[in-house]
Amino acid sequence: MILYDLIIIGGGPAGMTAGIYASRQKMKTLLITKDFGGQMARKTIAIENWPGNIEISGKELIKNFKNHIESCEVEILKQDKVSKVIKKNETFEVKVGGNKKFSSKSVIIATGADPRPLEIPGEKEFIGKGVSYCVLCDGPFYKDKITAVIGGGNAAFEAVLFLVNYAKKIYVLEYQDQIPAFKDLQDKALATGKVEIITGVASKEIKGGKLVEELIYENRDSKKDKTLRVDGLFIEIGNSPATALVKEMVDFSKYDEIVVDHETCATKTPGLFAAGDVTDVFPKQIVVAAGQGCKAAVNAYKYLKSINS
Repeated sequence: MILYDLIIIGGGPAGMTAGIYASRQKMKTLLITKDFGGQMARKTIAIENWPGNIEISGKELIKNFKNHIESCEVEILKQDKVSKVIKKNETFEVKVGGNKKFSSKSVIIATGADPRPLEIPGEKEFIGKGVSYCVLCDGPFYKDKITAVIGGGNAAFEAVLFLVNYAKKIYVLEYQDQIPAFKDLQDKALATGKVEIITGVASKEIKGGKLVEELIYENRDSKKDKTLRVDGLFIEIGNSPATALVKEMVDFSKYDEIVVDHETCATKTPGLFAAGDVTDVFPKQIVVAAGQGCKAAVNAYKYLKSINS
């Protein structure tokens, strides 16, 4: 069995950047990912905060990252899901799929995060029948329909700005009394004349027949329930870090993020690093994830030197 210097798990901006820096350090590296892009793949509007590009689409930025990593001396294993990472003495064993195993001296976890569900009655029953977690995938189905976006963060308003191209009306429901999204995103959404913001509410139940028809929500001040007539719901209340494969080897924040040393991206297990949205580093931005990928790879190299000296 080949013993790699480094195995990187994840193909988002953190994982791909880690691969680029590992290649520069001449580390024998394997990058394992189901697909490329991570959170960038869910960006529905132009990205305006990636240095060097005044404006770039998520699709184009992914392509640039992908072309770069594929030009490096990094072995890439696609279409496989890592099920477990364990450490035996000084060597990590990475289990992939049903029976594949790979060994390495160090590992970087860059698995990102999955959309967080509301966990209210009717949500699971109507997935694919009016409930969606991907506006890029399902937004075009709601041409001239009434929709709602649950959540008031940047991702929610990015979803809204995509939906305005299709839906005739978009409600934004936010649990807090104030919208946390950047002001420029709010202004762009409201300028369309299609968006109505409702704050200080808690979603309680999703109802319908074959498809979604109603959202029941509670006004948190009055404690009164109200019914919103909608054709579709997009859930944008954040993401849950994908951490199950290393849960015995790391510490977690109160949000289930992997706790890392913010200077080195190291976890509590020597040789195991983490980078990107899977970690407790704030803010969750592409540029921050890429920077962490760099840190993790550079410090993995330092770790290898320390155990080989």
